[in-house]
Amino acid sequence: MTYPTSRRSYRELFVGLLALAAVASPTLAAPTQPSAADHQIAGIVSMLMESKHLSRHRLDDEISQRALASFIKELDPPKLFFYQQDVDEFMVHQDQLDDQFKRGNIQFAYSVFQRFLQRVDERVNTALAMLDQPHDFTLDEEMIRDADAATYAKTPEEAQERWRQRVKFDLLKETTDDVAKDKAVDDDVAMQKAIEKLRKRYNSIRRSWGQTDSDELLERYLSAMTTGFDPHSDYMSPSTLDNFNITMRLELDGIGASLKGEDGYTMVHNIIPGGAADKDGKLKPGDKIVGVGQGSSGPMEDIVDMKLNDVVEKIRGKRKTIVRLEVEPADDSERKTYIITRDRIELKDSEARSEIIERGTKPDGKPFRIGVIQLPSFYMDMDGARLLLPNYKSTTRDVRRLLEQFNTQNVDVVVIDLRWNGGGSLTEAVNMTGLFID
Repeated sequence: MTYPTSRRSYRELFVGLLALAAVASPTLAAPTQPSAADHQIAGIVSMLMESKHLSRHRLDDEISQRALASFIKELDPPKLFFYQQDVDEFMVHQDQLDDQFKRGNIQFAYSVFQRFLQRVDERVNTALAMLDQPHDFTLDEEMIRDADAATYAKTPEEAQERWRQRVKFDLLKETTDDVAKDKAVDDDVAMQKAIEKLRKRYNSIRRSWGQTDSDELLERYLSAMTTGFDPHSDYMSPSTLDNFNITMRLELDGIGASLKGEDGYTMVHNIIPGGAADKDGKLKPGDKIVGVGQGSSGPMEDIVDMKLNDVVEKIRGKRKTIVRLEVEPADDSERKTYIITRDRIELKDSEARSEIIERGTKPDGKPFRIGVIQLPSFYMDMDGARLLLPNYKSTTRDVRRLLEQFNTQNVDVVVIDLRWNGGGSLTEAVNMTGLFID
């Protein structure tokens, strides 16, 4: 979303920014102080936004106020953790952040985040205590669920009452869902299952926030500033940029399995067809990965309660290298160790695809043939494009190929389905539109 005055100057700044991020010291959970590299990155991003952003808006008090509001909302969108006095204390600085950004000073983000972790710990302790108390489900109570209509609690008593309602609502929802699935289930059994499930969920909230590292905090804080210029400008940490590049080129090196975190465990969500795990045939959806070892003899590292992004980084790797996974199978059989050789994985489900639908009747008696192109994103292998590779991944190239197929299949009408399209490369969006208009 930013535009340089010269390609060379922008490239030098960008390369410098990535270099700073790459050489920063290893990140630790629940960071307490920004590093020297963090300060430099903040200063560079501030300079780029003020001098290169299309709006030409200054980094001023208006941006500062927007950044603070966005940062607080990003941490506590339902207004369940902070007190009103916390927010009032933060708002004293609402006209100072722009000057701090320009100096590369991001200490304020760490102060706010430490306060947030303190409140998360307090609220989770309250929620866990509420699980052990009886609740009267015959009372007719109302709870505010609209975050815009909600306010921050002003006192510990108000915060406790809000979490009592929240816990009661969660219990009611979980037991209702359980009974709906199995009408023969006993109410007491359903309640105990709900309590244990919520105990894990609340502890997971505390664990997840406590595992936030300095890269993630910097990304949240600087993105709060960049979205003050416009809602589509973000700062990406190195790991986020890696994931973005994967979605743009629709390929990665790894085992070909999507993972999800659940109660401290890393679960296999699905297996990508044609990937290394699919060809190996052992890993299945629902399996729990509890350990990861590198190579054929590296030590097996316990990953239970490890942050999902960190687990993904350990499992990904260069193609033709070996990763060993210690797995608790979904069928509850004994633990197994799977040895998988990483390979190139193509994300075929994320590329443009087409189908032909026949509807109605034309004057000649034949049905109308409607060609539908589903386009999940505007993807482009940016490195391949810069290197002028002849067959780099491109939305425009794929859509052009599908349109040429439609021409040979006597398609009467073309529909481009963008309902699930989350964006991507502006260049590809413009070029693909050029397939239909000048």
